[in-house]
Amino acid sequence: MKNGKIFAGVTIALLSVGLCTVAVGQDHATPQEVVAKVREAASALSKTGDLAQFNQKSGPWMWKDTYIFIHDCSKKVTAAIPTKPEMIGQDLSSIMDAKTGKSIYPDSAAYCKQVQDSPSGVWNEYWWPKPGATEPSRKITYHLAVKGTPYIVNAGIYSDKATIKEVSKLSSMK
Repeated sequence: MKNGKIFAGVTIALLSVGLCTVAVGQDHATPQEVVAKVREAASALSKTGDLAQFNQKSGPWMWKDTYIFIHDCSKKVTAAIPTKPEMIGQDLSSIMDAKTGKSIYPDSAAYCKQVQDSPSGVWNEYWWPKPGATEPSRKITYHLAVKGTPYIVNAGIYSDKATIKEVSKLSSMK
């Protein structure tokens, strides 16, 4: 009887630790989720043309620790971003890496062309604060052109470990 209680106690403790680990892990978007959400957002945007939905802080385009944001390549500006509405209309070449102070998109025309010429999308990395944070974290962002529009849909993961090479394999799969 005593061994049974010990076994039950150990089992409950291990399950509790395991469930806590799963819950904590679920606070961070995965590269797979980013690819799926970006593709879903691109489809929605191509059908509706509605940018306003991507400026909402609640809804399907903001999840876990990330969000969808939109660039307009005809104007070379940020067209929608739920976490920093003051960036709407901001020239892409003026958006700076929060750690290095260098432009994330120094040649916005080349960036737009690269993404528009890549049917499976493009990944890049830079330093950017997570939503609600002030300190920058390493962010790897997936960019996908919306066919028939000037828009690029973007979302990223915050990770010190993931590599562009690894995540690029995900976006090349259909």
